[in-house]
Amino acid sequence: MPDMDKIDRIIAGMLQVDSRCSSAELADAAGISVSTASERVRKMAASAEITAWRAVINPAAVGAGLCAFLLIDMAYSGEQAACAALTARPEVQELHHISGAHSYLAKLRVADTAALQVFLQTVVKPQDGVIRTESLIVLDSAKETTEIGFGSPV
Repeated sequence: MPDMDKIDRIIAGMLQVDSRCSSAELADAAGISVSTASERVRKMAASAEITAWRAVINPAAVGAGLCAFLLIDMAYSGEQAACAALTARPEVQELHHISGAHSYLAKLRVADTAALQVFLQTVVKPQDGVIRTESLIVLDSAKETTEIGFGSPV
């Protein structure tokens, strides 16, 4: 997949902030025609440079106000099944295979600490591949985003 050029980066940057930007707004910011802006968005979506269009929901508004990170140590035997079980759960926002002392890092959203305890006891710890877990509860988030910073346009 080729790197984005300056115009694609302008368009992608605007869409990351507000995916509802009109083609006219994108065209104006990038200094191109509306039809060219629309075509560039279509091509970025078709080439999987843009992978999704979604709204960002306030977690507290849907009863998922507690954010926690879970460090998981896994055995090779059962690891694939445990990962499949965890990724299938809506509480798991992210699951990353990591280097270092632990095998995986998961980001969870649940209602509260009681819900976290239930999730650990009924979903995570029963997995055959899970050896040990360590929970980190988020007290406050200074920044949380899905935006990718791609620096100054080329």
